Amino acid sequence: MSSFDVSSIGKPPLIGPRAKRRHVRSLTGDFPEVDEKGQEKWPRGDEKSWKAALRDIHAEVPEITKSVVTHVQTSLGRAPYNIDDFGAYQAAALSVRDNLIVNWNATQVEYTRKSPKRAYYLSLEFLMGRTLSNALLNLGLLDNYSSSLSSLGFGLEDVLVQERDAALGNGGLGRLAACYLDSSATQELPVWGYGLRYKYGIFQQLIKSDDGTQLEAPDPWLDHQNPWELPRLDVTYEVRFYGHAQRWGEESTGRATWSGGQEVLAVAYDVMIPGYGTKSTNNLRLWESKPKRGFDLQSFNAGNYERAVEASNSAACNHILGKELRLKQQYFWTAASLADMMRRFKNLEKPISEFAEYNAIQLNDTHPTLAIVELMRILLDDEELSWDSAWSIVTNTFFFTNHTVLPEALEKWSVPLMEHLLPRHMQIIFDIVTVEKKFPGDRDRLSRLSLIEEGFPKQVRMANLAVVGSKKVNGVAELHSDLVKKNLFPDFVEFYGKSKFGNVTNGITPRRWLDQCNPALSALITDTLKLDRVTAGRTVKHQNKERLALFVERQLGVKVDANAMFDVQIKRLHEYKRQTLNILGVIHRYLLIKNMTPEEREKVVKKVVFFAGKACPCMCVPFLLTIRLIVNVARVINSDLDTNKYLSLFFLPDYSVSLAEILIPASDISQHISTAGTEASGTSNMKFCLNGGLLVGTVDGANIEIAEEVGEDNVFFFGHLTPDVEDLRYQHTYHPIPVEQKCPALAHVLDTVSSGIFGGDGVYEPLLNTVRQGDFYILTDDFDAYIRSLEMVDEAYADRAEWIKKSIRTTAKMGKFSSDRAIQDYAQEYWNIESIKL
Repeated sequence: MSSFDVSSIGKPPLIGPRAKRRHVRSLTGDFPEVDEKGQEKWPRGDEKSWKAALRDIHAEVPEITKSVVTHVQTSLGRAPYNIDDFGAYQAAALSVRDNLIVNWNATQVEYTRKSPKRAYYLSLEFLMGRTLSNALLNLGLLDNYSSSLSSLGFGLEDVLVQERDAALGNGGLGRLAACYLDSSATQELPVWGYGLRYKYGIFQQLIKSDDGTQLEAPDPWLDHQNPWELPRLDVTYEVRFYGHAQRWGEESTGRATWSGGQEVLAVAYDVMIPGYGTKSTNNLRLWESKPKRGFDLQSFNAGNYERAVEASNSAACNHILGKELRLKQQYFWTAASLADMMRRFKNLEKPISEFAEYNAIQLNDTHPTLAIVELMRILLDDEELSWDSAWSIVTNTFFFTNHTVLPEALEKWSVPLMEHLLPRHMQIIFDIVTVEKKFPGDRDRLSRLSLIEEGFPKQVRMANLAVVGSKKVNGVAELHSDLVKKNLFPDFVEFYGKSKFGNVTNGITPRRWLDQCNPALSALITDTLKLDRVTAGRTVKHQNKERLALFVERQLGVKVDANAMFDVQIKRLHEYKRQTLNILGVIHRYLLIKNMTPEEREKVVKKVVFFAGKACPCMCVPFLLTIRLIVNVARVINSDLDTNKYLSLFFLPDYSVSLAEILIPASDISQHISTAGTEASGTSNMKFCLNGGLLVGTVDGANIEIAEEVGEDNVFFFGHLTPDVEDLRYQHTYHPIPVEQKCPALAHVLDTVSSGIFGGDGVYEPLLNTVRQGDFYILTDDFDAYIRSLEMVDEAYADRAEWIKKSIRTTAKMGKFSSDRAIQDYAQEYWNIESIKL
């Protein structure tokens, strides 16, 4: 156990000339040179200026050390000589938070003083990752805290890994939201995030040891004090469910009184979001529910995954309780957020007619769409505006980002459930239907434009509501935005005109996804004097691969060859992302190597394949078998003495932002192989390419724009294009060709799996039949091209010098995909907000 060196508290460590040189290098990256007499020769500037700079640094470190020790004693109530790495993390985090609070308060005071137009980002998920390392980087305190903790007997790396990722999301949607908050603060834009404070998060993924089945356990990320949030127990709002709505006044006003039912309290928790190189510190406000009159909200706060997550889109989760819980969560969060925005606006003492001039609300997918109806309810029933005045405010306040190209994935809620849970909101939705019917007699068009889908029961189309109630609608990649207009909402495009529909290609923050997760590559880019970039690039990549290899050895007890090619696919498990295609390709490679002579095997490019990602328990059973297949194929391959020198495979459980920060910098290639026309954008493809991992993928989502920037010579594309997919699906349905005829290589792989080599009793047949019968995601049509693309990867990888050049070129050309650029697109072209300089 580490302990504090009490004697060093409050003063710089005593160091001799050799130790001082070592310490200077830790701070500056350089050793002072020593002449033949043992005198130091300072490499830049004179000795006086260097020593003055060193004294300045030492002057800061004791204050940090005092702050850390004070929090150990007063905040944690522990003795400084009896503290472990986790306690050191808590104390350091609280110390850093003190800096954030000062900046946060200054930012809010400036916003209050200048009263700018604000933007609010509503997202059901925020995957923030570890906060301490990000805060130290953005505040410019990384070296100082490293020195301070070192003087107390702790290593910074040992302290940083104590932090558990905030379990506030599941995948790319939440990580995108986190990047946008970081970029907004960095560019000093007045942007707040609003989300839910899930007590147990999504779930902790476990893999059953005997058969590789995914198990889901609660993720108790809040079991310990969370130093990064500030409970705002004085900021509470009442949120109503059920009851009845009684209309009053003239029918044209659409007003009503909503009463009865159940009321719960929404309590605010604030998470400070620091900008990089600025004091600007924005806010993520998370809502937790509290009972008002004995209402049990345990599962509500938990974010019960099996009952709620993706309940709105999954047939397997289509039971009443799961649906109702999910709808409650969405309304609770949006109602509390709107109440908070309205309170803040009224403090400006402006007329309610100017609400849209001071507020822009971005809907991150359809989950927050109820905010449109809630604002209408407030304006009609509480502010007593006319329908037209209220609707004008609403449609100038909201902006909608669509994140899917699959019509069947668009969120819907049954009318009976809405009438039961939110009776007033269902009235308003019906009124909007009446107001928006402007094609009398054109029943087909009215049906497509309607917010209500006929059926048993009728359904509320949340995507249609988001389009109707928003000022602008955008997709998240050029191809996706085009498909949004052509395939998802063509009638709305014709009705409103093309100007309402735009594109903002997603972006990622280079602070976390380069500077923080890959500091060696970041330093190489910064060091413009480095001449031999190929050698340096190879060294950086190898160091990152060794770090991943060490992680795997510690987690799984298996050694990994860091000299092999690292092939990575990390995504939420879903059929359209085609992890199944990847694992079938791995099996194909294994069978080829298995049948080679020893001499032939020596010519094979050595490869290590990594998978990571969580599968929603609500998904169909066959696809959940993909994880099981990956795990069991890994067991066979990794224990086969004939082949494991040339091919190994790992599934890393419980995927998180922190795990991604280890995997991404180590990748040689990354796979983004969705069926063409199904991936809206993707952001993991951007993260990999930014870190020099070459892209293997389909012509889909943001892959296309990445190739345009980095050059198609540095990308390995394969597969059918989007226009071909529907014809292929039609052929599979009405003129099916057996897999044995269409793709003999894939048929051989499927038969091998069926033979029981990776697990018997026909356990994988439901998964294999999704390929043999129907093949909606066209694996049989793309398999041969996929294998050829991997062969091209092998050929290119054999020339290591040229490969490193491709890697460096890829990193150098990724500037477009910064979330700084994306958030500026939103700020200028959508929200009309400006930076506020502190």
